[in-house]
Amino acid sequence: MLQELVTNGRVVDIIIFFMALEALALILYHRRDPLGPAPVDTIIMLLAGLPLLLALRAALTGTNWLWIAAFLALSLVAHLADLRRRWQT
Repeated sequence: MLQELVTNGRVVDIIIFFMALEALALILYHRRDPLGPAPVDTIIMLLAGLPLLLALRAALTGTNWLWIAAFLALSLVAHLADLRRRWQT
């Protein structure tokens, strides 16, 4: 069962689901306590990891290597945006 969960990429879907829950929890926390991370910071931070997960899912399911490369490049862009935003504060 676990092997199938990994080899068909569903494990990545589960991780993405929990990332979405994390984003929601952090955004709700910020609404309650403004000292928590701002929603835009939360989203940018998580967007840096999302393309990495999509690249992993693509690799696990045998998707064309161009998609994997595109997801990795997108992750780099999101990571650089996250770094830039953090250094501005």
